[in-house]
Formats: sequence, structure tokens, C-alpha cells
Amino acid sequence: MRIGLVLDYFDPSRGGVEQWTYRFTRRLLDAGHEVHVIARGAARCVEPLGIVFHAIDAPRSRLALAAAIETRLRQLPLDVVHDMGTGWFADVFQPHGGSRFAAQRQNLQHLPPALRFPKQWASRWLPRYREFAKLAARQYGNRQCLYLPLSRMVADDMRRFHGVPSHQMRIVYNGVDTEHFSPDVNNQHRGNIRQQLSIEDEEVLLLIVAHNHRLKGVPALVQATQRLHAEGCPVRTVVVGGRIRDASARRSGVKDERRLVQFLGSIDDPRPYYAAADVYVQPTFYDPCSLVVLEALASGLPVITSRFNGAGELITPGVEGHVIDDPADVEGLATVIAGLCDGAVRHESSVAARRLALQHTIQRNVREILEAYETVCNSPRVAA
Repeated sequence: MRIGLVLDYFDPSRGGVEQWTYRFTRRLLDAGHEVHVIARGAARCVEPLGIVFHAIDAPRSRLALAAAIETRLRQLPLDVVHDMGTGWFADVFQPHGGSRFAAQRQNLQHLPPALRFPKQWASRWLPRYREFAKLAARQYGNRQCLYLPLSRMVADDMRRFHGVPSHQMRIVYNGVDTEHFSPDVNNQHRGNIRQQLSIEDEEVLLLIVAHNHRLKGVPALVQATQRLHAEGCPVRTVVVGGRIRDASARRSGVKDERRLVQFLGSIDDPRPYYAAADVYVQPTFYDPCSLVVLEALASGLPVITSRFNGAGELITPGVEGHVIDDPADVEGLATVIAGLCDGAVRHESSVAARRLALQHTIQRNVREILEAYETVCNSPRVAA
């Protein structure tokens, strides 16, 4: 099958959608498919893959980029076009960022109340946001395209904000490479990393991997860590991703003289930190289906996340971890973390976490998307 994959940049170091697309592409190539990637640019590490890369030279305007992508795609003899949320010319549309309108709404929730109204006004009237609205109207206005929301939450957002009918949607959760992320592979790093971080054997290490600290709930996690430590619970937290900023904890409204929270910045390979950690915590305000949550589960970590994370739909509260209702509820977050400070409880959740991840592998993910391709290939082409 000749497959066209569309995204902004084909660079696995950039973030979740880029990492997922890179791994997905490798699986497609291994299965013998011809893969064309259409993007602004690509990292050098993708050159040996064997893809056909099409660089799009377009202005910074999102609308101009989408139009340039459409022009290029119309010139290519592809069987199926799979867009990750960048353009509008596609047979399969799978926005890994979820609904931008839903994300904007949730972004307001982690701002101070005094800033919410100005931000909400800006999102309605500034040219940048109006351009996003025009782009979304084109992306979700095709009544022949097959949409692949990453979770029920995103499917609900597509219906609510974009009017996508249910019969045009097929929920496909992200998948994880359970061989690359596993307790057996990761645990060889546990002792070394904990020693580097000065984590004692009796301390419970909490981990979050996030670039956008506020959106992913880092301030609440910092405050919960401080609260639990003050109550005698031996917890420490490590934040991987984003910039290293000494003022991060202070901006969260707490002091951290004892370095209970360490900000490590961007890390190429998070696996050693999954190995060092005891619990993965991501009280996010918006995540369509967090890849790092699946990686943590595959690594055997109990997970605490929020109901605004599509990956939380896979978790049974009290089994593989917990799903909190309010990402800003520091007291509620501290309570569920405290429950996992019990070693026996944590062990049971760890076993259950790994078992859950084995049900959501990258192999299953690829198979479900290929089935979606077959569906559109057997239907009239979207943009014939």
C-alpha cells in the first residue's frame, strides 16, 4: 500500500505526535508498505528509514501550509492519506493534539482567574486564533473522511465542537512498544539513577514527563509533594522534560529548600527514569491519549492522571492507579499518592499496569489503523 503521512515535522525529538509517527512509520516499512511523509522538515535520524520525504516550503500561516500540502498530495499516486492534524486533504484524519477548541477551553482552567477572561477574548478575536478556526472548519468539514479520535474524550469533543457524526469516527487509542518499555529492560537502570538523584531506598519517587509544565499539572504535583512530605510521607518528585528553571517550584507557589522536586529538563531516553520511579503522576488539564502514560504503564509503574487524559479511560481506579476529577485539586492528588506509598499496594498496581499495557501494544495500534486504511480504500476517495 502507498501511504502518505502528514504532520508538521518528522522529528521524534520534538514530542508525542512526532515520536508516535516515527515508530508507526518504521512498523509500516517493516510490513512492506511504501511510505511518503509530507512535512515542513525532517530530522537527520530518519534518513536511513527508506521513506519518500516531501518537504513543504510554506509561510508560517497554517492555512497556507495546509493549502501547500494539498497541492503536493494531489500530485502523488497514493492509496491513502493519513493526516496527524496539520492539513485538511486526507482520507484518515487523526489529530494527535485532540480538538484545539477543547484544548483552549482546558488551557483556561490552569490560569489565574484574573487572566481567564482576557485569554478567552483573545482566543475569539486575535488573527492567530481565527486562523485556527478556519483551519478546523476545513479539517472537520469533510463528510467522507474517516476520523480517528485517540479516546472517547476526543470523540466527544469532535461531536461537540466540530459536528463530526459518530458514524465517521473510529476510536483508536495509542499503542506502546512493550519490548522497548518494560520492567525487565528498565530495571537495570534503577539503582544508578536513584543514586544520581540521591533517592533513598525507603523514599517513594514520583515521576512526570512533560514539556508544558502548567498544562500537564506540574504545579499541583509540586504542591502535593510538599504537603505529603510535611505530613511525614517519604516522597520525592522528578520532572523530566521542558526547560530547567530553578524558579519552577517557586512559581508553583512553594519553597523547595530540601530539593524534594528536581527539574531535569529534556532527556533523550526516559526509560532509566521510569526504572528509577515508583509512581507516574500526570494530573493534566488536557491530553488526548498520553503516550508517556502508556510508556509508564508498560514499565510497570502505577499511574495517577486526570479525567482530561484520554489514556485515563484505560485505567481502572484502584487497580492500575487512579484517575482524579480535578487536576487542580492538590489535596485530592495528595490523597491518592499517599495510598500508593504502601509498598504492597504499589506492587499489585505495578503488575496490573504492565498487564494493561500488554493489551495496548504498538502492534495492536498499527493493526487497527491499517484496518481503517482498508475501510477508506474500499470507499469512494475523499478528494477525488
